[in-house]
Amino acid sequence: MRRSLAGVALAVTSMVALSFLIPLAALVMSLVKEQSVTAAEQRAAALAPVLTLTTDPSALRESAASLDAAEYVVVHLPDEPALGTSRAPGALLERAQQGRESISERIPGGWICLQPVVLPGDQVAVIENFVPEQELTRGVTASWAVMLLLAVGLVGGCVLVADRLGAKVVRSSKRLAHASQALGQGNLDARVDPMGPRELREAGIAFNTMAHRMTELLAVERELVADLSHRLRTPLTALHLATERMAGSPESARVEAAVCALETELRAIITAARTPLAVGPMGQGMLGPEAGTPHRAARPGPAGPRCEAADVVRSRTAFWSVLAEQQNRPCSLDLTQEPAVVGLPEDDVAAVVDALIGNVFRHTPPGTPFAVRVARTAQAVELVVEDAGPGIPEPDQALSRGSSTGSSGLGLDIARRAGSVTGGSVRIARGPRGGARITVVFGLAAPLPSGRGPRASRRRTGWPRAR
Repeated sequence: MRRSLAGVALAVTSMVALSFLIPLAALVMSLVKEQSVTAAEQRAAALAPVLTLTTDPSALRESAASLDAAEYVVVHLPDEPALGTSRAPGALLERAQQGRESISERIPGGWICLQPVVLPGDQVAVIENFVPEQELTRGVTASWAVMLLLAVGLVGGCVLVADRLGAKVVRSSKRLAHASQALGQGNLDARVDPMGPRELREAGIAFNTMAHRMTELLAVERELVADLSHRLRTPLTALHLATERMAGSPESARVEAAVCALETELRAIITAARTPLAVGPMGQGMLGPEAGTPHRAARPGPAGPRCEAADVVRSRTAFWSVLAEQQNRPCSLDLTQEPAVVGLPEDDVAAVVDALIGNVFRHTPPGTPFAVRVARTAQAVELVVEDAGPGIPEPDQALSRGSSTGSSGLGLDIARRAGSVTGGSVRIARGPRGGARITVVFGLAAPLPSGRGPRASRRRTGWPRAR
C-alpha cells in the first residue's frame, strides 16, 4: 500500500509537472527570440535618424560603432558599397529598397532585420541588422535546467510526503492485523494502540472494545462451567454414601471406583475453570497472571507438555472396559510397539479417547462390537476407533457442534481441536465392520534434548481386563 501511494503521487505530480513544463519551455524560447529580434529592430531604428542627417560613411561608421553588436550592423547606401559585412540575401535587400518595407525574417545562421530609410532626393538607404543563431537561444538552456530542477524537486517532495502518509497508514494497519492474529491465536491480552487516520483509529478502538468484551464473556462462561461442575458434587456425595451402604456386595468396588474416577474428573474441570483465563487453544495455553507459571497445556514444543499416547489409550480403555463388559460389547485393543509421544498433556489425550469411545456407547445399541487402535507412522500417531454400528450419515457435518441429528457434535470437535494443535486432523469414514471409523491424527512431538527422551513402554494386544 505504501508503494502504491508513492507510485500514484509520482504519476500524478509527473503529469502535472510535464503539463506546465513543456508550455513554459516553449514560452521561454519564444520570449528569448522575440527579445533578440526586438533589440535588433531597435538598433536599426536608432541609426535611421543619422541617415536623414548625413550619408557620410565616416559619420555612419562612428554612429554604428556606438550601438550594441555593431559588427552585425550594416548600412547600404544608394550607389555605394555597403558599410560592413552584409549577410542579407540579395532578393531581400532589393525588396526592402524597391518596396520600401521593413523586413524581419529567419535566414540560414540567424535572423535578419532590414529597415529602409528614405533619403533626400527620393533615394532609399537600408539599415541591416543580423542576429546570429546563438543570440536567439541565449539563456534558454539555463532556464530549462532551472525549471527541470524545480519540477524534479516538486515531484520528489510530493512522493516523499505521500510515502510518509502511506507509512503511517500501513503502520496502523499492520498493528491492527498483528493484534487480530494474536487474538485469533488465543492471546486474549492482545490490544492495539489506536493511531493513524480517523477511520483506522476508530477501527482500533472497536477492536479493543471487542477483545475486552470477548474476554469478559469467556471469563463469565468459565465461571458458569465451574459453578455447574461444583453443583454435581452433591449427587456424587450421595453416590459415595450409597456405595458405603453397598459395602460387601460384588458391585460395590466397581461402583466406588467409577464414582472416584468421576469425582477426580469433576475436580479437574473445576480447577481448570477456576484457573486464570487461558489464552491459547488446547495444548497452547499461556502463563497464568497469578501464578506466573505455565498452564498445564502450555507449549507443545520440546519443553512443553507431552505424553505417551498408547499409555493413555490403554488407561482409558481399561476404564471403559467395565461398561463394555456389562453391555456385552465385543471389543479389541491394538497398541503400537513404537514410542508414540505427542505434544499434548495426558488429560487432553484422555478427553479425546473418552469422547470417541463415549460416542460408541451413546450411538450404538448394547452388544455392538468396536475396536481401538494406536498406530505409529513416520511423522504422526494415529488413534482409530471403529464400531459395527449404523455409521455416520453426514461426516462433514459431524465435526460441527450442534449440526448432527441427535448429537451435539462436541466429542468430535474436541478430537478435531486436539489433532489440529499438533498439526494433525480428524477423518471420518465407514470401517470394515460396517459402522463408523474415526481416525484422529496427532503430530509426533519434537524429540527432547539428549538424556531426556521418554522410555518406551511395552505394548500388548487385546482388550484390558477389568479388575
